[in-house]
Amino acid sequence: QVPLVESGGGLVQAGGSLRLSCAASGGSFNRYAMGWFRQAPGKEREFVATITSSGRTTHYADSVNGRFTISRDNTKNTAYLEMNKVKPEDTALYYCARARGAAGVSHVDDYDYWGQGTQVTVSS
Repeated sequence: QVPLVESGGGLVQAGGSLRLSCAASGGSFNRYAMGWFRQAPGKEREFVATITSSGRTTHYADSVNGRFTISRDNTKNTAYLEMNKVKPEDTALYYCARARGAAGVSHVDDYDYWGQGTQVTVSS
């Protein structure tokens, strides 16, 4: 088991910013890519962003590209999602996940460990 614990969610006004954190316990954090996904009520879980194990390469969903930034600190076993210029449609439960390998990937099935999620609500 690789427990992942998200934090930083909350209520924010449209146009505002929020920073999510994902703390991982256990070893080998720096060997695996990490990702962020989100799920709104009545919708499927969708890809938001991913970062390679080294942190050198990132990839984003079109809907958040240019507004969100994924990063990681391998010395702290923590991944982050900086959310800027948020919109009401960003409202969802946000999950972090550990990929099965070092490369950044965007499909749910490419991840084997998931956190419990942190709620982000954007008011208009």
